[in-house]
Amino acid sequence: MKLTSKLTLAFLLVSLIAVGLAALFVWTTTYVQFDQYLVDQRQGQFVAIAAEYYQSQGSWSGVDAVLREQGLLPPFAQPGTQQPDPQPFALVDQNRVVIVPGGQYRPGQKVQKGTLEKGIGIEVGGVVVGTVLTTGQAPTRSPIEDKYLTHVNQSLLVAALGGALIALLLGLFLARSLTHPVRDLTAATVSMAQGRFSQPVPIRSQDELGKLAASFNQMSADLERANRARRQMTADIAHDLRNPLTVLSGYLESLQDGKLQPTPERFEVMQSEVQHLQRLVEDLRTLSLADVGELKLHRQLIAPADLLERVVAAYRHQAESQQIELSVDTQGALAEIELDPERMEQVLGNLVSNALRYTPEGGTIRLSADQAEDRLVLGVEDSGSGILPEVLPHIFERSYRGDPSRSGNESGLGLAIAKSIVELHGGSIYAESASAGTRFTIIL
Repeated sequence: MKLTSKLTLAFLLVSLIAVGLAALFVWTTTYVQFDQYLVDQRQGQFVAIAAEYYQSQGSWSGVDAVLREQGLLPPFAQPGTQQPDPQPFALVDQNRVVIVPGGQYRPGQKVQKGTLEKGIGIEVGGVVVGTVLTTGQAPTRSPIEDKYLTHVNQSLLVAALGGALIALLLGLFLARSLTHPVRDLTAATVSMAQGRFSQPVPIRSQDELGKLAASFNQMSADLERANRARRQMTADIAHDLRNPLTVLSGYLESLQDGKLQPTPERFEVMQSEVQHLQRLVEDLRTLSLADVGELKLHRQLIAPADLLERVVAAYRHQAESQQIELSVDTQGALAEIELDPERMEQVLGNLVSNALRYTPEGGTIRLSADQAEDRLVLGVEDSGSGILPEVLPHIFERSYRGDPSRSGNESGLGLAIAKSIVELHGGSIYAESASAGTRFTIIL
């Protein structure tokens, strides 16, 4: 059974129970209150006629006949039959003797004094000459009164059926309204399972289902973006692999055919391409380990100034050959910090290597360290070409090449690796850039 049918039946069942209970309550209350109304009305008539009779006759003799004529007492039963109708009232004289029987009160029975207090006294000339007692039996209804109750019952039945029909239609509407977003999500997930990740669904409300649809749309957009990035990274890596392999294949083929003679220079070119492949493989391995949470850190205490000096020492020769000033700037005495020196040198090395690649001759690259409360702030700032504002938010994405001048190392993975390592240390990294010059800031 579909969810729409289940919800419709649930709404209908709840509505039918509510309507049925309401109709039963109204029906019961109507009958009880109507019978009570008849009792009160006829009791008043009974008292008035009995008082008038006693005032005119001076005794209770023959009062029952008058009351029957007025319809306040049921007619005598035929011989051999039971009393046809209940008798709701009994009349007791001033001596507490029952003169008009009814219910549990028998002719000639003397009732207790306390019982009279429950009845209505009949006064003639300021003297109580009798008491009317209620027997608890419902009075006989006239045909008009029965017709009135029949009309009330028919109205209740029509109202109950109308309420059930409205409940069915409203339940169907609500069920379809609730399940429509679910059907949209189901169709979208089926499409996503087939590889079509961009599947936005309409947001039809601001309730929990609307929030679910909004979250689904965000997830769909993220998956589509990640899928595009994966395809782009695959294409970029294939390109980065193809170039050195093509160079190596060409050299090896030419050497094998004797078209080229082996020389140290040619072996050096081949070795450079092999190193390029090794760096690319190592970058991919680092990212894959970070993705599955298996990139291990070997933490140890190290002075921030020593960490920066080790990075500068590794790149000083390249900077001097490009006539770029590479310096370290530390603010006062900095406390030692526990981190993985090798991984953090890899992060800073990626940033310095990138800065060297795109800083012009005569430019500067400055590595800095500062302490703000319990945080260590590392910076790599260059005077090279800046990063476009529309590109800046994406530079830490894998293989992002919106701005080739700031794509990281050759594989386009350098900044993504740097971000993964910094976050694994529990820190953050961000970039700021103007028309000229860029600063990368690492907070640990």
